[in-house]
Amino acid sequence: MANQDSTSPSHALFDQFVQAQTCKEVQRTFSELCHHLQVDPRDYQSFYTKLKERLNYWKAKSLWVKLDKRAQHQDYQQGEVCAKNKCLVLGAGPCGLRTAIELALLGAHVVVLEKRDSFSRNNVLHLWPYTIYDLRGLAAKKFYGKFCTGALDHISIRQLQLILLKVCLLLGVEVQTGVEFKGFVEPSGATGWMAKLFPDNHPAGKFQFDVFIYAGGGSFVPYGFKRKELRGKLAIGITCNFINRHTAAEAQVAEISGVARIYNQKFFQDLLTETGIDLENIVYYKDDTHYFVMTAKKKSLLKMGVIKQDFSDADKLLAQVNVDQEALLRYAYDAAQFSTGHCLPDMQFAQNHAGQPDVAMFDFTCMHRAENASLVRERKGQKLLMGLVGDCLVEPFWPLGTGIARGFLAAFDTAWMVRSWGKGRPHMEVLAERESIYQLLSQTTPENTSKKYSAFSIDPATRYQHVNLNSVKAIQVKNLNIIYSFYFYSQRRHKATFISVPMCVHGPDSVGAFEVLLKWCQQHTAGYDRVKVNDLNQSWRSGLALCALIDTFRPRVIDMSSLEESNAVYNNQLAFNFLERELGIPPIMSANEMSFKGQIDKLSMVHYLTQIHDGSGSQTFYSAVPLQTFNLQLRTPSSTRVSALSNVVFSPLSAPKVTPDPVKPDPELSLTPGISSNEECYFCCQRVYVLERISTEGKLFHRSCFTCHQCGTTLRLGGYTFNQHTGE
Repeated sequence: MANQDSTSPSHALFDQFVQAQTCKEVQRTFSELCHHLQVDPRDYQSFYTKLKERLNYWKAKSLWVKLDKRAQHQDYQQGEVCAKNKCLVLGAGPCGLRTAIELALLGAHVVVLEKRDSFSRNNVLHLWPYTIYDLRGLAAKKFYGKFCTGALDHISIRQLQLILLKVCLLLGVEVQTGVEFKGFVEPSGATGWMAKLFPDNHPAGKFQFDVFIYAGGGSFVPYGFKRKELRGKLAIGITCNFINRHTAAEAQVAEISGVARIYNQKFFQDLLTETGIDLENIVYYKDDTHYFVMTAKKKSLLKMGVIKQDFSDADKLLAQVNVDQEALLRYAYDAAQFSTGHCLPDMQFAQNHAGQPDVAMFDFTCMHRAENASLVRERKGQKLLMGLVGDCLVEPFWPLGTGIARGFLAAFDTAWMVRSWGKGRPHMEVLAERESIYQLLSQTTPENTSKKYSAFSIDPATRYQHVNLNSVKAIQVKNLNIIYSFYFYSQRRHKATFISVPMCVHGPDSVGAFEVLLKWCQQHTAGYDRVKVNDLNQSWRSGLALCALIDTFRPRVIDMSSLEESNAVYNNQLAFNFLERELGIPPIMSANEMSFKGQIDKLSMVHYLTQIHDGSGSQTFYSAVPLQTFNLQLRTPSSTRVSALSNVVFSPLSAPKVTPDPVKPDPELSLTPGISSNEECYFCCQRVYVLERISTEGKLFHRSCFTCHQCGTTLRLGGYTFNQHTGE
């Protein structure tokens, strides 16, 4: 058998592929193996089957058994359920690759894009029990023999990426590295959604897709997604990696799965006495590297010269110019030496992707999570389902080892969403179900997830002990359906105008959207005395611009000549009341704050103006326009947004001469804002504006009111329990 193996080029190439330890080597050996076996990985639907047939190798059979068992699960319906879907996954981190595997098993055509061309992250991930079971089911042991041997429950990010990359390639996933995503190319003519890439001429730029999964990590999320900030007490983390030479002496050094000051005060006091280093906790894992992660006290870092100058602002405190890198290296080295009893021989820092010592200091005082996990963008009748996975969805809290565990859960949840999309369920139902499941993610722990790991699948009911797939209703996620391109009719100019502006304009990939919205605002406030719109925030302070925008569509509802620029509070309240009552658009702040606040938040104002823009397509703004001027009878309620008219083209029969009946100023437009019950804070029953709003459990809260009933501590979303009976 051994002689046969050595003489077979395909067997040798398969062995090289399995043992490959770099991203480039994996891609090269896989390409050579496919070429030798004459199988085309682009033939994604039959690639895996042909590969098995042509690679008749005993070492590969155990791998096929594992993958076949997974693929035969009923959730995948033999790979037919998503056979017509094309998915673009942005980011080849562990969560992006894990999602791609599930999408491939569902039968979708999957392309993964990764900006980097190498896997270089040394940091080690803690694995929950279900994650270990899941990876073993994907033959992780075949690709990495030391995977979770004995009591080990961790793996380096780099090794995990290599394992998942190999599985992706075997299942027909196309993985492109060294490619940067620059934005979307919207549908045009016969083409669907595509990606703008760098390099410009990259072949993946011609890939048309109907599902986009963002797994890029970091602070950026595609527009339409917003992030929440959960801020706590200042916490400074330090990670460092040392070269592991795998000697007998190194093997003898015991790992530290996690030791905290509260449980071992003597250890930390001795550390402080001997080295001057003051820590809250420390973890040591032995993997490809010797990996340490610790929480350091600011006072200690200042005393040891790691931080040069004290600042109350965490960004300034940990800015590169305020950190002595050499002092940081000494601090990390001494902490690692002491915690291992000075038993690690010849400690030398491993290098990061930039060729520098792999030591980093970071602030995890502030954690972020996305407000929503999914949305649908629609352009020219072509819908694009979008989802988030990984750190961009929920940032991990490293002391609890939540990163990869919750990341994989989100990958499964996302695959379940795509499965529903592939089955043709109404897209609003798909979004509502995804958001229902997302509510559970931040609360998951090894203790409250199901212990039947063998039954885990992409079906949420197999993983979450108590999951209500209908806790969020379709009506609650209508803002996650972003529709482009509609006509609106301006009474003031008696003509139809074509506008292409998204209902939400957040994020760097909405290039030009701000400008288009600004141009629309300028166009419909031009010619009004004392109104000059130069931007999307400060120009609106006096309230005159908002009133002018209303007057454009509802002439004489507001007597513009009677308004004074100096009476900004009255002007703003006048506009706020009308827009809330007629279009259902709640104010983003009080009229007083709008008038006197030092700097009006641009994104909040953009959000408000975008709703006005979208509302300009509803019947309310056209109540004085004879419906005969359109080839359509409008029967939508006044609060309906233009999203309800997504496929409607307003086409005037001719340029009408509209002479609306005189409209008297509305006597109800007073300075007293109307408060509906669903806009009151659940706890204090006072008006809650958008900027100070927290929404959970189907209720609204002031951020300052969202506190624990027992101790008064400010709560964070996902970090509380709600008593349905007492309402506390």
